[in-house]
Amino acid sequence: MSTYTQLLYQIVFSTKYRKPALDKENRPALFQYIWGLLDNKKCHLYRINGIEDHIHIVTHIHPTVALAFLVKDIKIASSGYIKENGLFPDFEDWQIGYGAFTYSIEAKKNLIEYVKNQEEHHRVKTYREELMELLREHKIKFDEKYLE
Repeated sequence: MSTYTQLLYQIVFSTKYRKPALDKENRPALFQYIWGLLDNKKCHLYRINGIEDHIHIVTHIHPTVALAFLVKDIKIASSGYIKENGLFPDFEDWQIGYGAFTYSIEAKKNLIEYVKNQEEHHRVKTYREELMELLREHKIKFDEKYLE
């Protein structure tokens, strides 16, 4: 018997201290690099985007891949890539931790559009506000002191 899954995730994490370091002109190179990392792990990227202080990844995770290890690998490899290539001079590192939220396949189209329009969303909402909204929407208990 084969293994069949539909594990649609939105993964969100920010720069260390939410520092606005991800300059717009070099984000496509970072996103392309992360796409390659996902592809190497047999994960399907539906959309990646972000703004100066955080990124969103919408992906199907292959059943052999553990979420925590995937995020760890993305952060370590992309941090090295950023520093080796001088993509973002003000980038120090990624934050500790991340948000990961699952979605039904029926939500995929709206989720992709949401991530696609990050700059528009963040004209009126901060990353912290967005993260709190996601946590509440997914009924995840959290302590606000860890969102700083």
